[in-house]
Amino acid sequence: MNGPKKDTGARNECISGLIQKLEFIYPEENCENLAQALINAFQSSGPRHSLPADSQSWDQQDCFVITYGDSIKAPNMSPFEALHDFLKTRLQTYFSGVHILPFFPYSSDDGFSISDFTSIRRDLGNWGDVSKIADTFRLMADLVINHCSADHSWFQAYCRSEPDYKDHFIEIKSDQDLSKVTRPRTSPLLRPIQTEAGVKYVWCTFSHDQIDLNYANPEVLIKMVRVLAHYLSAGIRVIRLDAIAYLWKDLHTNCVNLPQTHEVVRVLRSLVDTYEEKVLLLTETNVPNHENLSYFGNGNEAHIIYNFSLPPLLLHALLAGHSRHLKAWMMSMPPAQEGTAYFNFIASHDGIGLRPAEGLLEEQEMRTLVETMEQMGGSVSWRASETGIPSPYEINIGLFDALRMTFKTGVDEWHFERFISAHTILLAIEGIPGIYIHSLFGTPNDHEKVKTTGHNRSINRHQWDLDSLNSVLDEPSSIHARIFKGILRLIAIRRRQPAFHPNATQFTLHLGHQIFAFWRQSIRRDQSIFCLNNLSDEFVEIQLREINLISTDAWVDLILNKPVEDTNGTMELCPYQSVWLTNARF
Repeated sequence: MNGPKKDTGARNECISGLIQKLEFIYPEENCENLAQALINAFQSSGPRHSLPADSQSWDQQDCFVITYGDSIKAPNMSPFEALHDFLKTRLQTYFSGVHILPFFPYSSDDGFSISDFTSIRRDLGNWGDVSKIADTFRLMADLVINHCSADHSWFQAYCRSEPDYKDHFIEIKSDQDLSKVTRPRTSPLLRPIQTEAGVKYVWCTFSHDQIDLNYANPEVLIKMVRVLAHYLSAGIRVIRLDAIAYLWKDLHTNCVNLPQTHEVVRVLRSLVDTYEEKVLLLTETNVPNHENLSYFGNGNEAHIIYNFSLPPLLLHALLAGHSRHLKAWMMSMPPAQEGTAYFNFIASHDGIGLRPAEGLLEEQEMRTLVETMEQMGGSVSWRASETGIPSPYEINIGLFDALRMTFKTGVDEWHFERFISAHTILLAIEGIPGIYIHSLFGTPNDHEKVKTTGHNRSINRHQWDLDSLNSVLDEPSSIHARIFKGILRLIAIRRRQPAFHPNATQFTLHLGHQIFAFWRQSIRRDQSIFCLNNLSDEFVEIQLREINLISTDAWVDLILNKPVEDTNGTMELCPYQSVWLTNARF
């Protein structure tokens, strides 16, 4: 059986490192005892699942599909079985990993208000189904670390005033000044709760059904480490730390990205680094770009961080027809440190977050983007800003509908090309790509589901019938099949190119505002790829001499499988066309 390393030297080193971190978080605790308690909690979950021996951290073959456990359903299968059937039949050749969004019992927020961290929803399947998926794919799951459901047994025990749960949640006086607290929502921060000890006001960052856990109580951290260990025992090897930025609270601060939060991430990193198999931490921090970057730490926090600024900037670029902001952002992004990587995505179950575009898009540009998305059937979720005035937090819309039109011309004939262009760029830039399952099919906005649930985010959480999905994907003329085939073909090309390794060199090129261009070079320097993307609805001519192609090499466009005849000549790009020019084919 595999599990945490048993080597005495490694164990002592881990305990020593944990003590140092814990002394910063809990200066008044016996941190030697606490470190031992965390080690014991991490080792508490029994037999370990085993991945193939040749599994590695990541390379150009890695690509994740992001899905709910019930995004695909079938009459005679559990949702997990239907999902696994589709993944094995249609996607195994193209995707190395799958991120299944929370699949635990929950009371709201489509799974992110968890009422039992270690059970599987009965309507989805069981832990055996999870392990079967983990046998075939690198499995990512959420550790919803910031909060739990109001229905969770811990919170119910708190409401009964059981002594062991007195400090599991954050009590605040109703008249406390909370003006410095940064919120991702507009709902009241405090929820009054009738307990057996009287009315208490508890902290709720996201909703009144999502009660924030109190990590100032180390027992809470120990329990969540035990949950983490349980996930590893089922074969989960990528842990997404949901809403981690809000973990620690200090009323003298904005309560986002506090030093203690970063130290908790380092504690978790120290623990997973003792595991015999590679376990990766991915931090989910939907915050401005410079704050998001801080979760790499010094290479000692998250292995992977989301590129949260990419979705709104790429969407804006394709609708505006210019690369000005996208290019400025790319030039400002540092290469991921050794042992770390970016996680790139352009659509998600939530929508398109706007906070990561703050300071990158101008206010008027942000307003225009929001108004255009509303024209395309989308909605806007708001947050309480520091000034008290609501600010747009995210756009709730399916990416397929988001790219139907441009700012200049409205709805046009280039919808399909624009949608494929977005994914061509996603697959080429530095980092590990993740594709939301509904982007693979071009699923349109699900307005009926919004009516049924009453929640804006449901617009991009459609559920496909497996037979119906297979039918449309097997119909060559359907838009769903065209998109599916087009994206999978690009993934297949990407997987063979060492210059698309997540950590391969990347430089931004300057070929005019309509072109978003960058150069990738493999780690061994045996391949270069020039990625040229026309973001406009116009035909654009490129002078190849501006790229400085080495004239003694034979260059070819990987996408069209077409050689470059004259390295000093010109190349015309059709609206929204992308080319991947390489000097070495693999």
